[in-house]
Amino acid sequence: MLQGIVTLLAMIAFLGVCVWAYSRHKKADFEEAARLPFNDEEEDGHEAHRKENRS
Repeated sequence: MLQGIVTLLAMIAFLGVCVWAYSRHKKADFEEAARLPFNDEEEDGHEAHRKENRS
């Protein structure tokens, strides 16, 4: 009985996370977060390029 309740609670929590992740009001936040690695590479790339030109 207890295992069934725990399983049900875990399934409800999982579905809640899925609904939260795919909700429309979070889309802009996730798109911004998805671009963060590329922003870092651009900044790092410019620094590396400047250092190569000095050598």
